[in-house]
Amino acid sequence: MYAFTSFPESPSFLFQQASQMDSTLPPFDHQSATRLIYGPGTFRRLGELTRELGGRRVLLVTDPGLRSAGHVEAATRWLHDAGLHVLIFDDVSQNPTTDDVDRCVAFAQPKHIDFLVGLGGGSSMDCAKGANFLLTNGGRMHDYRGVGKASKPMLPMIAVPTTSGTGSEAQSFAVIADAETHMKMACGDPKAACRAAILDPELTVTMPLSVCGATGIDAMTHAIESFVTTKRNIVSQMYARQAWDLLSHAFPLVLREPGNLDARGRMQLGAYLAGAAIEASMLGAAHATANPLTAHFGTVHGVAVGLMLPHVIRWNSPTVAPLYRELATVAGWLPSNGADHEGPERLAEGFTELLRIADHPVSLAQTVDIAVDERMIEKLAGEAAQQWTGNFNPRKMDVSGFAALYRNAL
Repeated sequence: MYAFTSFPESPSFLFQQASQMDSTLPPFDHQSATRLIYGPGTFRRLGELTRELGGRRVLLVTDPGLRSAGHVEAATRWLHDAGLHVLIFDDVSQNPTTDDVDRCVAFAQPKHIDFLVGLGGGSSMDCAKGANFLLTNGGRMHDYRGVGKASKPMLPMIAVPTTSGTGSEAQSFAVIADAETHMKMACGDPKAACRAAILDPELTVTMPLSVCGATGIDAMTHAIESFVTTKRNIVSQMYARQAWDLLSHAFPLVLREPGNLDARGRMQLGAYLAGAAIEASMLGAAHATANPLTAHFGTVHGVAVGLMLPHVIRWNSPTVAPLYRELATVAGWLPSNGADHEGPERLAEGFTELLRIADHPVSLAQTVDIAVDERMIEKLAGEAAQQWTGNFNPRKMDVSGFAALYRNAL
């Protein structure tokens, strides 16, 4: 026997519900190019996966900290066990610049590599992707700023993130700073997407707590910003919502219990999904305002984007309040029947509390060593307005809008 559920009052209820949809479903073009392998111990599959994807002479791009943690030795062992030749470049700085990429290319070019592995945080993965552009297509990094500038095929690559932050493993973009201006360039091409990403939460246990905090905050800003951009679509919001659910609940737990492998796995998977959301819908004003802070004051990216995000949420609230209400509800900061207008403030306040839990600054005055006067605000605002990500912010941005955001963050 089947049980039938009756609708309230009349069938017109269905039409009332349909009329409450906030917008027309927008068109989109989504392609997922990266195979995802997740789970504790999956790092051990690096050699077999590389061989399966055709690798023979492998360039492993990483940093000295990963070598000290023993991860480079393990990666080399898995690759050697699969019968592969391994070359190691471990001279990647925290925020990779065009100089880092050029050194990597100079190291790899004479060695005739046919495969890349990016092992580490976003810096190692972005440097590997940047080197891939130049090794296969020539020129310099500036030639690939934007999307789709590579005309020739690129080498296959596997990403193995050891942090839970950038989501670079899920993206076809390399974010590389100009060595002279320190301003970041987003260089993207579908051919640069990783063939596979290995998410092994055991690798993140060696992260210092400060790195865990900064990368986690970064990942959460990705989820929140990509959920509301002008390019948002049903696929990007699916990724972003699930990422935010995983990240917002696991982040306090990871800081409180660093050895909790399940929470670390949720953070790592959340960071990947947030990266996939970026790939589908881009970012917004928080990232546009963060990059000049890093360029001028050396502010760690996760710190910079985190302290700016609550102010961006409040700035955007007239435009996307219902979407912010949804995220506040997912995090448990607002009841499911909460009003739309409550959402932005609850989300901003809840995120600020996460910053405090991570011992992060919540204002510019707490992080910038020198006084930020009106002249500097105008300079920062002018540079933020040139950042590509600002073009996708749900509320239209200009220099005066960015200046207002910086003043609000003081």
